[in-house]
Amino acid sequence: MRRESPYPMVPIDEAQRIITAHVTPLGVEEMDVLRNAADGRVLAEDIYATDPLPDVPKAAVDGYALRSADGVAPRRVIAEVTAGAAPGLRVEPGTAVRVMTGAPVPEGADAVVMVEHTEERDGALTVRRALSAGDNIHTVGQDIAAGQCVLTRGTTLGAAEIGLLATVGRVRVQVYRRPIVAVLATGDEVYEPDGEVFPGGVRDSNRYALMAAVREAGCEAVSLGIARDDLSVQRAAILDAVDRADVLLTSGGVSMGTRDLIKPLLAELGTVHFGRIAFKPGKPTTFATIDRPGRAAPLLVFGLPGFPVSSLVSFEVFVRPALRRLQGDARPERPRVRVTLRDPIYPSADRPEYQRAIVGWAEGRLVARSTGRQGSSRLLSMLGANAMLVVPPGTQPFPAGAELEALLTGPLAPFDE
Repeated sequence: MRRESPYPMVPIDEAQRIITAHVTPLGVEEMDVLRNAADGRVLAEDIYATDPLPDVPKAAVDGYALRSADGVAPRRVIAEVTAGAAPGLRVEPGTAVRVMTGAPVPEGADAVVMVEHTEERDGALTVRRALSAGDNIHTVGQDIAAGQCVLTRGTTLGAAEIGLLATVGRVRVQVYRRPIVAVLATGDEVYEPDGEVFPGGVRDSNRYALMAAVREAGCEAVSLGIARDDLSVQRAAILDAVDRADVLLTSGGVSMGTRDLIKPLLAELGTVHFGRIAFKPGKPTTFATIDRPGRAAPLLVFGLPGFPVSSLVSFEVFVRPALRRLQGDARPERPRVRVTLRDPIYPSADRPEYQRAIVGWAEGRLVARSTGRQGSSRLLSMLGANAMLVVPPGTQPFPAGAELEALLTGPLAPFDE
């Protein structure tokens, strides 16, 4: 007798909508972003500058501060000012002050002439070209105005952002908490990679690949090990995640076999919001929530397929954006671009497919080449891939030269022109 799944097949965009509806940014914490590893953290507040930058007019070049109205007439050099020196000098008609880049411009001066355009001998300065007021001077607030918003809530902190926080004197800032993501492998046939593997067994690549993907997405990864195909064992592992994590990722056990126990357990412990997606590879991908007494947010559970490619592709399309949203990321999605195919691409007849590809700049446009056979068990198809081609279903191949949409998952690859 043919067994049917009790879960209707939902479209990709509907699955993404359902997930997003259940994702709320986690709590906020304050941290010292200059003395702790804040890279990748997401701001939970807007940052404003309290002072202008520069706070006083400053020399943009090494040279001489002077009055532009004096033209090219000789001047007397009365002093030298270096960067960091306190202001206090005044430039009168017929005088100039030697200044270094970044030094305060003395009162009375309204321009700075580059040292290359001058000659100084025995304290007398000759200027070879006339200047206009404001030449080679960084004015007050030119870079940042007092009260200006320099970083907005939802910004991911990188080198430039941390440098900007230091510039405006904000050492301690509010950031969103990093999600704790538990990862569980399931199956009697699954073994630790460095252990003995019996005939028919497989090494557990999914858990370690997913944990790496979780860390790359900015989260803390927790391994729950391997749970054998036993209801009590897998139930205990899921309940462990309820206590310890914000998100649970499982791999395997979500198809239609007699030992696929994850979906029944999730239905018992929580609510399954969908159990199948019209999507390849990864049709049995499942999303559920489990309420936790005394906790504001439920545990988010993603039941991912057992095949390694299906697991990672499903993570990219459905899990990663949710993890970024939990961190308050204002732009949680990977960028999408149009690419020109270098190789023919063969679609699935019945479902949209995310095929692995390498995208680079060639011949004045973005070009994609396939990573080869796209089987869901062939992890080599992920190796070197920096994109996933979004291939609509159909019966005819997309020829070389055709265009498709691609989800960029990494930096553009170097291509030979």
